[in-house]
Amino acid sequence: MYLDSTVPIPEKHVVRITVKGVKYIYLERSREYDRDRKYNSAKRVCIGKQHQTDCSLMHPNQNFLRCFPGHEFPEQKSAFLRSSCLRIGSFLVLERIAGSLGLPEMIEQILGAGDGGLFMDFAAYSIVTEDNAAQYYPDYAYSHALFTQDMTIYSDTKISRLLQEMREDASARFLNDWNRSRDHRQRIYISYDSTNKNSQAGELQFVEFGHPKDDKGLPVFGYAVAYDRTNSIPLFYEQYPGSIVDVSQLEFMLGKAGSYGYANATFILDRGYFSKSNIRAMEERSHHFIIMVKGMHALVDSVIDEKRGTFENVRDNHIHRHSLYGTTVERRLYADDKKPRYIHLYYSVQREAAENGMIEKKLKAMRESMDRLKGTSYIFGPGFQKYFDLTYDNEGTFLMHEERKDVIERELGYCGYFCIVTSEKMSAKDALETYKSRDENEKLFRGDKSYLGDRSMRVHTDERTSSKILIEFVALIIRCRLYTHIRDAFKNDPSKPNYATVPAAIRELEKIEMSRGYDGVYRLDHAVTKRQKDILRCFGMDADMVRLRAEEIGGILTTQKRERGGN
Repeated sequence: MYLDSTVPIPEKHVVRITVKGVKYIYLERSREYDRDRKYNSAKRVCIGKQHQTDCSLMHPNQNFLRCFPGHEFPEQKSAFLRSSCLRIGSFLVLERIAGSLGLPEMIEQILGAGDGGLFMDFAAYSIVTEDNAAQYYPDYAYSHALFTQDMTIYSDTKISRLLQEMREDASARFLNDWNRSRDHRQRIYISYDSTNKNSQAGELQFVEFGHPKDDKGLPVFGYAVAYDRTNSIPLFYEQYPGSIVDVSQLEFMLGKAGSYGYANATFILDRGYFSKSNIRAMEERSHHFIIMVKGMHALVDSVIDEKRGTFENVRDNHIHRHSLYGTTVERRLYADDKKPRYIHLYYSVQREAAENGMIEKKLKAMRESMDRLKGTSYIFGPGFQKYFDLTYDNEGTFLMHEERKDVIERELGYCGYFCIVTSEKMSAKDALETYKSRDENEKLFRGDKSYLGDRSMRVHTDERTSSKILIEFVALIIRCRLYTHIRDAFKNDPSKPNYATVPAAIRELEKIEMSRGYDGVYRLDHAVTKRQKDILRCFGMDADMVRLRAEEIGGILTTQKRERGGN
């Protein structure tokens, strides 16, 4: 991101390199001897680009700030650099939600009044624009009401410094304060989910090539969020090296949950966290769990073989809401298990058809590959060997394949079945309903990746990455509350209006605007529409509240302009 200021080009150790007509300024920081090429090579870093008309000036970037930390820049932009049309609808709703959760106060206590407001504006920007790229934030600030004191618009330099210089303990302090504000007396159901975030640039300590869920050939880091299932609110997050698999991270999460005071917790986990060590870890901390089974084929298959034909068409076992059948058996998962667990077995006709189709599609693709490669020396891997007997001649030429019918038929016979394991006794229906409650949390989690522009991190330093992750987490908290308010308001509405989603509601709220008149005063541009009233009602707001807050905003901006010498 290039700053909106200009600085003199340093006199020493700079090189100008032209790319597509643009002259970039590089600072030579050192020279190292290359043993292979047998000469000294320069180590350079781009610190900005040359001004279009004045060759003695340049527009600096973040690298310039790191190389010349003592350089002073103006922090505030002119009050005149604000759009004559100001969008306030989304801001008013976000302001109300954030205030009800105490978020501005928490952030201000950590960062101070000035930086706290800018932090909240970044969070609002992520929600409204569905983006997290810092270079586009100034465009948002130009045309929106802001959380900053007196709605001040700050320069790119101030923004860059906030991201770069936010203290390392800011995240820890916020998470401590946020979780301290939760109700620890009631039993809590915690849904825990994780993803990988791609890194597009920079040498970050925790970015590694690992096991990406969305493989783009980029290094990744792990990112996990724990949700309060009951209140649909994020509790805390973790970031960890990309090479660490989900199943290995759970024990550390359990320790963190305990440090936040969640002693009476039941964890709802997907199959990626199923392991003997994780079950032991939860038991040692007196936590209960509801977890989808992964692997353990011998156990699962034995339960299926035992119960097959005894519950699939029994109406007492029918779980109507999900159109499937379920039953429960009590059994130890491992030979040295301290106590029996409750294994809930389910069968779905629709699931059987889908899984059957996937297997047949896979087998068809394998057969086509093998037919193409007949007469070659190609060696097929264990995936092919599992389903087919392969014949080669003495010279290693592939001749033919034949289905292993017993293997295929056995696998097809298990289609449509799945298991959930619980530590507490409950019915198959209750176990499924509780586990399915993760679906909403998964939607919220996908919201972080899809609606907050957070699939990839485009930053170059650990400090900036940590800052942006904290901002995005606060944004996720606010967006989750947006979602639950809208969901609850329209859940009994049979019409389900097309604006009853977070993105659609924001688009509609963005139409509530203030315009700057000839006298320089901002006023509400038009009356609030019926749609906008319906959305505002979700948050306990009405048109009068919008009008009064608009007058306050107009007064703030008018005062600000006069104090800075405006007309």
